[in-house]
Amino acid sequence: PPFDEPPAGRGSTATAERKPRRTGRTIGVVVVVVLVLLVLAAAWLAFRALTVKSELEQSRAIIGQVQHDERDLRDALGDLGDHAAAAASAAGDPVWRVAEIVPVAGDNLRGARLAAESLDVAVNDLGVPALGAFGGDGEGSAFSRVLPVLDSAAPEVVRLAGELADVQKSTALIGPVRDGVDQVAEVMGGAAPLIELLPEMLGANGPRNYLLVFQNNAETVGLGGSAASQSLVRADGGSIDIVRQADSGRYANDTPVDVEVPQSALDLYSDFLVKRINTSSSRPDFPTMARIVTEWWQRDIADDQIDGVLSVDPIGLARMLRATGPIQLATGDELTEDNAVDLLLNEAYVRWGPQETKHFADAFFASAAVSIFDKLAGGDFDLKDMAWAVGEGIDRGNIMFYSPHEDVQQVVEPLRLSGILPEDNVDATTIGVYFRDESASKIDYYMDSAIDVAERCTDGRRTFTTETTLHLDIDQAAADVLPEYVRSQTWGSSQFRTQVYVYGPPGTTVDSVSVDGRDVTLMRDDVQDLGRPVAWFQTYLAPTERATVTATFAAEDGEFGEVELRSTPMINKTDVELTSEGCGR
Repeated sequence: PPFDEPPAGRGSTATAERKPRRTGRTIGVVVVVVLVLLVLAAAWLAFRALTVKSELEQSRAIIGQVQHDERDLRDALGDLGDHAAAAASAAGDPVWRVAEIVPVAGDNLRGARLAAESLDVAVNDLGVPALGAFGGDGEGSAFSRVLPVLDSAAPEVVRLAGELADVQKSTALIGPVRDGVDQVAEVMGGAAPLIELLPEMLGANGPRNYLLVFQNNAETVGLGGSAASQSLVRADGGSIDIVRQADSGRYANDTPVDVEVPQSALDLYSDFLVKRINTSSSRPDFPTMARIVTEWWQRDIADDQIDGVLSVDPIGLARMLRATGPIQLATGDELTEDNAVDLLLNEAYVRWGPQETKHFADAFFASAAVSIFDKLAGGDFDLKDMAWAVGEGIDRGNIMFYSPHEDVQQVVEPLRLSGILPEDNVDATTIGVYFRDESASKIDYYMDSAIDVAERCTDGRRTFTTETTLHLDIDQAAADVLPEYVRSQTWGSSQFRTQVYVYGPPGTTVDSVSVDGRDVTLMRDDVQDLGRPVAWFQTYLAPTERATVTATFAAEDGEFGEVELRSTPMINKTDVELTSEGCGR
């Protein structure tokens, strides 16, 4: 035949030989392409990572400049916002997001992205618009202008806080990423619930009433000073106004308010805790004071709903004046950061005669409070300086807050702002030293104090020795010519009585006590209050005299954090020394 058929099987064999070669070439091409893509993706990811690193480092440098007063906050926020946005954009790249599924490396990429996004939200969604609101952009009060900013940013802040908390659990995070994630998570975790609650607290959904208590440190009482004057502040849609005011003379003192307090508190502070509004701050637990003052107000002034109690003293207010600038009072006085403490806690008592002093001094406090409050409510202050003033005031016990609303108090409770002593020693071993003037005087303008705490560990036993010294730094001649209202209503200028309460760490017991001075007495050392052992002393000081009381608390060695001291905020700053011997951590 003209066309012979190929031998059986010949054509199929050739085809079979060609197929594996083609398949092999195809696989090789695919592998090469994949490898090239992986290399390109890795290079792109490395480029993006370097971008994120560079932008975050520049952001950190700007934050440092602001913190060290090398740059104005308003000027810095613009640049900070640009760097934050660039970092977030680079970390939000699709290739980056896909790479987050890779074991080990993925968690680190996710952590870096969340840190970048958090900075972007904090600066561009919160910081810049909030600064604009407080800078006078738009209509209404500063706080009413900031409400939509909070509403808009809250969902993202809450989301990021949750995701950061989740990535924190990863054991794959490397050192620098771990440090960065932990720092950002702490900030966002603390901010999220507060930003969620602030609109409600500012009256976004209806009026909220707050009792503002002004403590007078010239008459030392526990948490700060006597509760000299009170104001009802109303927040409604971001507008904040003082509705009414009262001073201690408006209350039915000596008729106790109906507030349940533990027997331990009455054992230490007597029923004066609930029968005199001035001594409502005796117990070093701000929720106790807040509930007592609220009951005083509702019983004797007006039956207002109270949604929170805020306490501020002149020391805290003086710091705020750095942010507001000088304030003109109704009396014609100019109140400044430098003269506020002297003017409010000393000079006010020199101006008026004995019969007028109390009325005019309380009115003076009220006038100062209203003037400062108007500045704050209007947003007429430097935001950075105010943040410093409030933070410092909280850390030093000059500013405290309590809310009867469970959701708000739950956020406040772990913070120093709450005025609550810690219940354990895990994060810190806290010792408290508190003073209460019992001279019916305003002598504490002249009182100096020093507290030394020595922690020692030997043979499985841990002790905490607290030595407290009071010094009445005024001579007899000067004391004799003090205004009558400043001198003791009982002993004149001859002597003054101060109680000292030393609260040991939870889980310890009073091991020993000692006293040194002309007339110093241990009153009790067998009372447990707020879950802590208490050593209670009484001192009598004549002008120029000193008194020292010492209490040692002991426990079997266990989990104890670094020693921390909390004490009554004094006009003359307390000298503090903390030492530890043989207690390795």
